[in-house]
Amino acid sequence: MIEWDGADDHVRVVDADNTTLCVQGVGLTIDGTGPDISRPVDETIVVTAKALQFPHAVVYASALGRDEWYQLEPDEIELELPPAEYVLDIDTGIKTYLRFSGPAVIQRASDYSTLVISFPERTRTILGFRSRHEFPAETITVSETPSGLARGLSLLSSSIKTQLPDRTYPTLRGHPPLLETGETFSAPASLRNADRSGIELVVPPRYDALFVVAPLAYFLQATVSTESGSTPRIRLPDVARERELQPMPDLEADVERLLRQCFFLDCLVRNAGPYGTRLAELNLLEALDIDAKALYEATPQERLAAYLEVPYSALSHRLPTWHLSTYVEPTVPSVEAIPYLLDRLSLIFMPRTSTLEGRELVERSLTDFYRGDRSGAGQVASVNIVKPELRGGRVHGWLADGVPIDVFKSNVAAYRNRLSFLERDNGTPSIRIVLNDPEMAGERERVASIYQQRAEELSLDVRVDEHLRTDALAQVFESDHAFVHYIGHCETDGLRCPDGALATSSIDDCRVETFFLNACGSFYEGMNLIERGSVAGAVTFRQVLNDHALKVGSTFAKLLVHGFSFERAMRLARRRIMMGKDYAVVGDGTHSVTEGDLQVPTTATIEPLPDGNYLVELECYSTRVNGQYYYPHAADNEYSYLCGTPSSITLEKVALTQFLQESNLAVIYDGDVYWSSELARTMSGDQGPP
Repeated sequence: MIEWDGADDHVRVVDADNTTLCVQGVGLTIDGTGPDISRPVDETIVVTAKALQFPHAVVYASALGRDEWYQLEPDEIELELPPAEYVLDIDTGIKTYLRFSGPAVIQRASDYSTLVISFPERTRTILGFRSRHEFPAETITVSETPSGLARGLSLLSSSIKTQLPDRTYPTLRGHPPLLETGETFSAPASLRNADRSGIELVVPPRYDALFVVAPLAYFLQATVSTESGSTPRIRLPDVARERELQPMPDLEADVERLLRQCFFLDCLVRNAGPYGTRLAELNLLEALDIDAKALYEATPQERLAAYLEVPYSALSHRLPTWHLSTYVEPTVPSVEAIPYLLDRLSLIFMPRTSTLEGRELVERSLTDFYRGDRSGAGQVASVNIVKPELRGGRVHGWLADGVPIDVFKSNVAAYRNRLSFLERDNGTPSIRIVLNDPEMAGERERVASIYQQRAEELSLDVRVDEHLRTDALAQVFESDHAFVHYIGHCETDGLRCPDGALATSSIDDCRVETFFLNACGSFYEGMNLIERGSVAGAVTFRQVLNDHALKVGSTFAKLLVHGFSFERAMRLARRRIMMGKDYAVVGDGTHSVTEGDLQVPTTATIEPLPDGNYLVELECYSTRVNGQYYYPHAADNEYSYLCGTPSSITLEKVALTQFLQESNLAVIYDGDVYWSSELARTMSGDQGPP
């Protein structure tokens, strides 16, 4: 779903995920809805303008009727297009196409913040927009048996729009169909008749094995079947090739290696197609003696056969760290979660835990400084925390019993709720800040300033409420809000109010999309909100120090409104305090409230060097759009990097300050977390970095 409105100098576009795109125009007039432009779009608009300005983006130009492609390379500032009929592919947060006739000039701003397409005179153009989010188009019903699940898994890849290596681009992977269980198998004919790769995955008739192979089967667009007493294996019938896999539990490691290897090699081989870029990792193809052009045009089975010839050890050191792993109890109720996890291209592992050692949650005795009423605070709910056995991945989700540290604790309801919110038309996204204790006004002032500043850049409605009684606080959670930031106390009876406590279990229908309950021991209250309608939230496991809550709350707010997902924002925010493991995320930790200035949120780690310069390591990845690449805008850099692969540059202080001024990213320096513009202001003085 795409909605748009316009004024004399701009067109503003919003999709169902609240992603916003503003296209500025020079001499702009809007002529209304436009015709089809032979590209997959949700909406088209006809505009006439002398120039159009977009946020920073990768851009390709295709000359219609000719076999000609143009690209503004990442290290180039300007590209001149000769007269022709063009469609421009502009890779913004909302996928954008621009069709026009005539010559044009594509220019980047010197600080890479914007992209401008200008014409010799006012020119009629057609703007086409496509939301990156797609709703699952169909539902598959499977029987409550391993063979039934295998049949359903075989159809989930119907949402992938190509069998070429370009499937690694997230825009070509739609949301898989939903899965539900029933007495008999049922699926639309469009799914049953969809093209598949011919690759076969055979596993024993066990739920654990089927859950584990699901991501690999989805990406390879394979058919899954079960055979009693069989060893797991991959079959490539067209090329007479078979590869045995290890049985459970070693199957988990085999699938992880294969998925990472195939995905990575597809990312390299896709550069032989029309959407290539100058990747830093491309030199590996020559070292492995891989013919990218031949494999780009090969069949899926031929390409996989070639990939299987590459020893994992030959490229393991170059593989980007996988973005997401989820630990799932392999039961019938969990079947429904699989399509949501595949939409994020998550690895799936079996959940295993061990007892948490005392040193891992430092025992504290500074009770006078805990967030709580020192004159008779109620009892704080206790949580029995365990230690999960984590496998590969930057971010980890948990769909199983127990409350583990270092993961987000989710359930199937959170994923259902996400789709429900996307289907609603809630108008302007609203943020509500609730302060229910005047002694915590410092956090209220700091986070309100952060949210309101961002509201000036995005279309957000920010309001602050204080001293809400139980009925008023319940009404907040029963109303449509994108985010609620609660500052106060939490006890075993619920969130404290002037007239008692609000138990979130008493709320029948929570219509708040996301939340932060920055109060002692708020885990169970947060889980109640997820079960009653919310998508994701931040909570605490037990008592927290007051100054710690202030640091975490303000940093989390800054990251969240700049497009970081819940889990990644919390992971960075809790670095600021010693007791960071007291904070956690519940629900879908991959969820984001807003979009950021950068399509994929980025962090920089800065280390001073003995010679007075600074080493800057950039990390750019997303739990939502694995397969993209990024370009570090620094002098002398000419390469792009796959998201998940860190890049590093060395800068002297003046250049570093300029880099930070021109960036919008989180910065880790001297063990703490800063926002780039704030650190730049500090560095521009004589005192150096804080």
